[in-house]
Parts: sequence; C-alpha cells; structure tokens
Amino acid sequence: MSQRPGTPRLLRQLNDRAALELLLTSGPLTRTQLGTHTGLSKVTASQLLARLEERDLVRVVGSKAGGRGPNAALYAVVPESAYVAALDVSAQRVTATIADITGEVVADVSVDPTTSDDPVTLVHTAVRRLVETAGVPLDKLRACVIGTPGVVDPRTGDIRFSFDLMSWHEGILEALRADLERSVMIENDVNLAALAEHAEGAAEGVPEFVLIWLSAAGGVGMSTMIDGRIHRGRSGGAGEIGYLPVPGAPLPTDVGLSGGYESLQDDGARELPHGFQALVKAGQVVKLAAEHGITGEDVTDVVRSAAEADTPEAGAFLDAFAERLARGVAAVSVVLDPGLVVLGGDVARAGGTKLAERVQAATARIAPNGTEVGAGRVEGSPVVRGALLHALERARDEVFSSTV
Repeated sequence: MSQRPGTPRLLRQLNDRAALELLLTSGPLTRTQLGTHTGLSKVTASQLLARLEERDLVRVVGSKAGGRGPNAALYAVVPESAYVAALDVSAQRVTATIADITGEVVADVSVDPTTSDDPVTLVHTAVRRLVETAGVPLDKLRACVIGTPGVVDPRTGDIRFSFDLMSWHEGILEALRADLERSVMIENDVNLAALAEHAEGAAEGVPEFVLIWLSAAGGVGMSTMIDGRIHRGRSGGAGEIGYLPVPGAPLPTDVGLSGGYESLQDDGARELPHGFQALVKAGQVVKLAAEHGITGEDVTDVVRSAAEADTPEAGAFLDAFAERLARGVAAVSVVLDPGLVVLGGDVARAGGTKLAERVQAATARIAPNGTEVGAGRVEGSPVVRGALLHALERARDEVFSSTV
C-alpha cells in the first residue's frame, strides 16, 4: 500500500529529515534546542534522537551546562555515516575530492587522464585512489558527481558527446553506475561551476544569472540559471556560446558531426575557428596582448600580467579584450536579460575585477539592459565545488530520507 500523508511513519520521516538538516546547519544542539527549533515536544525529540542514534546518523559530541541539574547532551550528525565524491574530468587532468556527509573535505587527488582511454577505468582509478587516500571504505561512498566539458542529455543524464573527451559517449553513465555500484551523475562542468557560484559565490541568492566560463584549455562556455534552476535546453545544448555569431568573427558554414572544431591543440583542447570563441580563444587573446606589448607563457599569464600592471599598454589590452567579451555578453543580455553575468574560469580569474568592470562598461555601450558583470568568487575549483555540493544534496536525500 502506498504511504499516505499524515501517517505516523511519514511524520517520523519528515521530522527526522528536518532534524538532520538542522543539525547540519546549526549543530551541535541539545534535545531542548532541537525541540525549540522544530516545534517538537521533549518526548518526541527524545524519540527522534534515539532513532537517529540507533541508525548511527547522530551521536553525542559533548555537553552544555544549563540551569540546575545535569548538563545537557549535545548531538551532531555523524560525519562518517556517508561520503561523496566529486570529479572534474578534462583532457588535461582529472581532479577529485571526497567529503563526508557534513561537507567536510577529507582528501583530494589528481589523475593523469592519458593513463587510460576508457572513461570507466579512469573514473574507477580516481575513486579508488580517493577512498584509499582518505581511508574511507568504498561502501560508505553514497554519491559521485562527475563534471565534464561534454553535452549531457537532460532526459537520460547520459553524456551525448564531448569534443574534448572523444571516448565519453552515450552509455558511459550506465557503465559507471555498474562499475561503482552506487549513485553516479554526469554533469556539464560549467553548469557545476554555476551551481557553486549560486550557492556561495558571486551569484549567491541571485535566482537568475548567467555564468560565462573563460578557460585557457576549454575555450568559452556558458550556463544559465533561471528561477534558481539550471536551464539545459531540450537536448542539453544550452550554453554552447562558442558558436554564437558575433561581429568580427567568421560565421560557421558546416558544423556537422565534428562540431566545427579545429584539430587538437598542443594542450589537448579543441577550438572553434568561428563564432564568439574565435574572438576570445586563447591564441587570439595572446595575439591581442602581443599587439599591445604584453607577452607571456599563455593566455592566463598575459591577462594576469595586464591586470596587475598599471600601464597604458596593459589598460588598452584589457579594454580591447573586454570589448570582444562584451559582444557575447551583450547578445546574451538582450535575449535573456539576466541582470547579472558572472565571469568564471582561469582566464576570467586572471583578469579579476579589472576585467569584469571593463566588460560591464563595454556591454553598457552596446546593450540597453544595464547588465551587471562580476568576477567569480568561488575559491579553488568551482567545478569540483559544484560537483561536491550536488553530490551532497543527492547523498543526503538518500541517507536522510531512508530513516524510519
């Protein structure tokens, strides 16, 4: 028989979930504090904590002195009750992080993606290395979220294609779940970065914004959040801003199955010879910098050098780069009117607020919507952070909803 609203079992589940969420955000708490915050009676709060203790989801971590009588026990979520893994897979490197159910990061590892052409073997190696480094039993790992530069089908959750990772294709998700025997999710890397910026970065608390991702290795990408949700499009292709026709860039003529990409670059990445990416790809930005007397090892180096310098040449280069970026930002602005555009990725981070302010000014000159442009603020890797937050959400849903 299906469970009906209002039954004792359902009410216990709802109360248990609310208590666990409260302990995560505000714990440790005493029984009385838990009851006060949830509105539960002392008896009900005591029964709830006893159930959660029996399931090894909470434990006493100390005591708190009150008035007369013995000290009150302090309860907290058991960190080692479950773990999650977050991976960022690119053509250059696999970065992986493992955290406990409270969100505390336990270990980080990196894996060379050239060690295997098989995505399942590559992910398996990274996850195994993670749990071994952290000293965590594999059966405690409840969720794994993988960020890739590919297009993910929103109907199936499987990857449709990835021009940077040609061996990642449909069927990989099922193979990964069979191999790891646990919850696995694949997500576009820029979408994960947007989740991180929305949760704790430049777009925190902002329900509608666009993240434009500028990467030395992966070119340009975009993620759109509307009403607090990532907009994926019918086929998962929303955000392929590199194809956007803009003034000053050649138009694509035959995209086809190759995606219109040029051959592999020296760093393993692929670049579009047309559209918006043709203006802002690494090679073109380095060339633009050289025209202004700024040289460096790569695109992040020249952009960082210009942002840190206080010379007319550096300012002129940043202005010219910002003008190119504004062509894409303006096009997005007049179609979506997001209010906020966040610039993320290693190239945008190198430019910082100096670049963001120039892009905002350049956009205002050609678009009427008054779009705010800001630099991303998530520390470390926004892709890994977004994957971790997504994995924690999934794991908590599974672990906390299973209480009885």
